[in-house]
Amino acid sequence: MKELRIRTLIGLCLIAGVLSWSGAGLWDTYGTLPRVPVAAPIVLGAIAAVLLATALSLRARLKAQRERQPDAKGVEPMVAARAVLFGQASALVAALVAGMYGGTGVFLLTSGGDDALRGSQTLHAGLAVVAGAAVVAAAVYLERICRLPEDDDNAPAAPSAD
Repeated sequence: MKELRIRTLIGLCLIAGVLSWSGAGLWDTYGTLPRVPVAAPIVLGAIAAVLLATALSLRARLKAQRERQPDAKGVEPMVAARAVLFGQASALVAALVAGMYGGTGVFLLTSGGDDALRGSQTLHAGLAVVAGAAVVAAAVYLERICRLPEDDDNAPAAPSAD
C-alpha cells in the first residue's frame, strides 16, 4: 500500500470545494438553499473517533509487542492492513466531503441574507469541515502507527544455511 499524500487530500478537498461552491450558486438561482444535514458532522465525528480508537489500540498493542511483555497480544499483519485501508478510504472520502461542505459553507457565508436557516446551514457546514479534518488527521495518525520500520541497509546479512 502506498502512503496517503497530504497534497492529494488537500487537492481533492479544494476541487470538491470549488465544484460545490459553484453548484450551490447554481442551486440558489432556482430559489432554494443548498442543505447541509445535521447528521453530517456527527457521522464524520464518529468515524474520526473510531479511527482514533483503533490507532490508540494498535499503538498500545504494538508497543507491548516490541517490549516483549509476557501478556502482550500481538497484532496480526492483516488486521493492521485492514485498519490502514479503512483509514485511507475514510480520509479520501472525508477530504471530498469536507471540500463539498466547505464550498457550500463559503457560498452561504458570502451570498448575503441574514435568515436563521442560512446561518444554521453555515454552522453545520463548518462543523462538517472540522469533523472531516479530524477524520483525515486520525487516518494519517493510524497510518503512521502501522508503518513498518525501515530496513537497515547497513545491517549485516543473516548467515545462510548452506
